[in-house]
Amino acid sequence: MAAIALIRAAALVALMSGPAAADVAEAIDDVITPAYARLADAASSLDAAAQHDCSAPAMQAPFQKVWDAWAYIDFLRIGPVEEDGRALAMAFWPDPKFSGLRTQQALIAGDPGVIADPSRFAEVSVAARGLAGLERLLYPSQVAGDETAFCALRRATAADLDRMTLAIAAEWPAHAVLLQAPGDANPSYLSRDEARQALFTQVVTGLTSLADTRLGRPLGTFQKPRPERAEAIASGRSLRNITLSLTGMRDLALALHPDAPQTRAAFDRALSLSIDLDDPVLAGVANPQGRLKVEILQQAVEAARAAVEAEIGTALGISTGFNSKDGD
Repeated sequence: MAAIALIRAAALVALMSGPAAADVAEAIDDVITPAYARLADAASSLDAAAQHDCSAPAMQAPFQKVWDAWAYIDFLRIGPVEEDGRALAMAFWPDPKFSGLRTQQALIAGDPGVIADPSRFAEVSVAARGLAGLERLLYPSQVAGDETAFCALRRATAADLDRMTLAIAAEWPAHAVLLQAPGDANPSYLSRDEARQALFTQVVTGLTSLADTRLGRPLGTFQKPRPERAEAIASGRSLRNITLSLTGMRDLALALHPDAPQTRAAFDRALSLSIDLDDPVLAGVANPQGRLKVEILQQAVEAARAAVEAEIGTALGISTGFNSKDGD
């Protein structure tokens, strides 16, 4: 549990840095910091498993745990997760041009030193790394090569995930300090409202992306549904990622403003629909009855977003938007 100990030590610095908004502090302490600690610890366990036994069957269970941890917090795109393209490297999707597959194939056929050297592997295209890259190596895919090559690439990818998640967890407390101590001297957040808006925006944009991309891509159109476009089909995680991401967004939204009955009810409905859907890779969009269920879930996600904006946004006096110092 090295990541948790590291974060707790750094969090003491944040507590001594000055007064903080209770809602931002709760979002950090109750949701974000523990999520990054779980992610780092899961990735460390995956790396250890890979070094012990790099076969696909041995690595699948710890791989699933890492993606569970990532899916819960994958909507958050501020702070260290955005450094060096880490968020994209964690799970590059969608990849309509199959760039990840092509890069992995080139790695297997090319200089083995790239795979063996962690610093060189960290410079490989984000499309070939992370959870999406490892999924292609652990479940049936079009990647060609012998088991020796697969083993080396699995180990390199797991080690890279371990490095990235530990860096995110270790660097997050410094960004948490910025969120909790806004002001003119703060390079990222000028005011308490700006810090709250940054977190609030992550929930709203996360819900939008979930509805439009994770659900919208496989839905396609009524005339042409596209179930093959769902995320993480090979590992059977399409719906699970939706459920976990919804859970993380609900937890962050309610940490920002717990007294939000409409938001709570809207998330409860969306989560209930997702849990009860019984369509792990959203294959049901190919038939009218299954499509209707996914459309109803999509509408529930959109209703949750509307509730967050109307209830929490109004209560906090904020709306979605860009930070005044981010250059946009």
